[in-house]
Amino acid sequence: MTMKIRSAKSCAWDQVSLGEVMLRLDPGERRIHTARTFELGEGGGEYNVARGLRRCFGLRTAVVTALADNPIGRLIEDLMLQGGVDASHVRWVDYDGVGREARNGLNFTERGFGPRAAVGCSDRGHSAASRLKAGDLPWKAIFGERGARWFHTGGIFCALSETTAGAAREAMEVAREHDVRISYDLNYRPSLWKNFGGQERAREVNRALMPYVDCLFGNEEDFVAALGFEVPGVDEGYRQLDTTGFRRMISDVVAAYPNISVVATSLRTARSASVNGWGGILYCKGEFYEVAQRDIEILDRVGGGDSFASGIIYGLLSEQSPEWALQCGVAHGALAMSTPGDTSMASLAEVRRAMSGASARIER
Repeated sequence: MTMKIRSAKSCAWDQVSLGEVMLRLDPGERRIHTARTFELGEGGGEYNVARGLRRCFGLRTAVVTALADNPIGRLIEDLMLQGGVDASHVRWVDYDGVGREARNGLNFTERGFGPRAAVGCSDRGHSAASRLKAGDLPWKAIFGERGARWFHTGGIFCALSETTAGAAREAMEVAREHDVRISYDLNYRPSLWKNFGGQERAREVNRALMPYVDCLFGNEEDFVAALGFEVPGVDEGYRQLDTTGFRRMISDVVAAYPNISVVATSLRTARSASVNGWGGILYCKGEFYEVAQRDIEILDRVGGGDSFASGIIYGLLSEQSPEWALQCGVAHGALAMSTPGDTSMASLAEVRRAMSGASARIER
């Protein structure tokens, strides 16, 4: 086994996520500033992992978050329930009628095409999730009394306010007490840290959490911006990704934090908004595994990294080899980017088919 994981029989959930869940508004083929209608969905970096593990891979998952108790919050809850994720640990916050004290986050996302890059415009200030702090959430009941095999959170949640990193740390501490494996996605977002200390503060927050982590996710930019580990041999625009440099960087990370037994990074180069080079590299207990980049066509790139992470977590939870887990993550991420929305619409059969190298000929 790659790592010691609690048995499914002893736990209520296979995986639990902590993070903000927002309402996504998608203008389809239009742009945000010219749209007249939007398609609605739910999404959030940490939540997307739980959603993928539930809907694609059939595991029992839950999300821990906070929502303002108004019709928008109840719409987000309804979308989460449609996704099959257990929402019983949502913390409902009283709504003052305006949103001065707490509101629900909105995420406007246009997909991009060809030379036009995808664009995300978040409207999430003063959200209910950003108010979460240590002591607010029943982690002893979740991890101790009910039980979970895996816990996932990340840098997006920890960047929401001065208190959210403390809430994440408390969750990690209780998870370790109950032998729950912990994954963390660095997910650096400059817009979130802009008025919150920038890169320096991001690195301080993330480094303080690394001693609790078993499995670390990030892309080529995250390790530099969010942890301060440079990737040698990579140009400023990340147009060429030399995996030799990634191996050196990952070796430096695990030397600094020997508690981390798995590190996985997606490899993405953007030929255009519509065609990306896509692959991945995974470190596991002294060994490296790699899926070389190949060009894939993109419909909606948002959530691809989260689906990469959920595929790898599924592989680890199902006691597959590290190489299989990486192939699963790369395939699941590619399929997720072939459909609109933050969340995966892929099936396990489709993931296995993509892993096998099968063509995209019509099935009927």
